Amino acid sequence: MKSLHLTRPYAMMMVGIPGSGKSFFATKFSEAFNTPYIDSLAIERRSKDAQAAGELLSLVMSEIAKTGQSFIYEGNSDARVRRTEFAQWARKHGYKPLFIWVQLDQAAALKRTLKAKTLDTSQFNMTIGGFTAPNEHEKPVVISGKHTFASQARVVLANIGQANRPAATEYSRESLNATQRPTISRTNGARNIQIQ
Repeated sequence: MKSLHLTRPYAMMMVGIPGSGKSFFATKFSEAFNTPYIDSLAIERRSKDAQAAGELLSLVMSEIAKTGQSFIYEGNSDARVRRTEFAQWARKHGYKPLFIWVQLDQAAALKRTLKAKTLDTSQFNMTIGGFTAPNEHEKPVVISGKHTFASQARVVLANIGQANRPAATEYSRESLNATQRPTISRTNGARNIQIQ
């Protein structure tokens, strides 16, 4: 198993609507690159109340920060204000924030959510209503919730590789056997990376 060693560690936050594939990507990326994955929803489910969950999450985050290791975080990313707080925390602790926006159409996401029995239709719709899409200042890396993990990871690694060319390029070749090269374009201010 390869570890993701970069010149500057990344604090990666998963962004997207329920059922888009955030947990799938985060889990696979964590396994592929031996990168810690902090699932705040799992912490909340195991806590006695919201205050206890917040305290546990704060403890976990402070311990991760001591390692200086890149990590993936999932949870509480629907609102721009929460993503801004995460980015500020990341920079304060020496991390480069990176928002990974998993996009999927609402119908497919609802179907996945209902199948997994994580939310009912009204809960899904309420969550969608509170979702604020990342803007151009957040510079999200956009991946499709319908693509394979390998193609999703190549997109993320290509973005990381712009700042850390030697390390990320090595991992994308060895770990993912990438034979295709990414091209970068901008759509509505968001960075889009396509594999060709």
